[in-house]
Amino acid sequence: MSHTPYAVATRSEPSILATNKVIRNTYILLSMTLLFSALTAGISIVFNLPYMGPLVTLGGYFALLYLTTKLSHSAWGIAAVFALTGFMGLTLGPMINAYLQYYSNGGQLVMTALGGTGVIFLGLSGYALTTRKDFSFMGGFLMVGILVAFLAGIGALIFSIPAMALAVSAMFILLMAGLILYQTSEIIHGGETNYIMATVSLYISIYNLFTSLLHLLGAFSGED
Repeated sequence: MSHTPYAVATRSEPSILATNKVIRNTYILLSMTLLFSALTAGISIVFNLPYMGPLVTLGGYFALLYLTTKLSHSAWGIAAVFALTGFMGLTLGPMINAYLQYYSNGGQLVMTALGGTGVIFLGLSGYALTTRKDFSFMGGFLMVGILVAFLAGIGALIFSIPAMALAVSAMFILLMAGLILYQTSEIIHGGETNYIMATVSLYISIYNLFTSLLHLLGAFSGED
């Protein structure tokens, strides 16, 4: 009986080491993809690339996401992640250019959105990592919420309803904050063991946080 605690601790060590490895690899890959995405966004801004349109943007995103998912258990999955995040960076360029051109304080809006995104992500991710709370119960709610927000966003785009578009942006900020807590918790508690897919989930959260914050800031603080 006296050896039971030691035996339990010993059996748990491999899983702890595996979890720590997933966490480390996820944040290393996430940092690299964010830098690469910033690079492609910068290229898009410098060359003033045009907006690709919703069909091309969504089509390219889902196609590359599908490719990344299929290759996530091989070395090619890393290349697919960079292709996905690089493409998403390209789609950011025209959006940022629009804010820089149409608002006199466009640079301030972009930097505020970027800073706000960083603070939210680091705060929530750090909270989940330090407290190690289990947020798996949020999974179903987040899935339904993201689907509803996505469909509402398409409706706002098709019918040109600015108020709905703002509401969708606010919804996405809350949902992406929840997704950061959920995904980080999944990594910590072994629900997500593939660092490539964990990286994709966190990257998408950061991307949507930034664009949603930028949209709201432009609506309420933009100066023509």
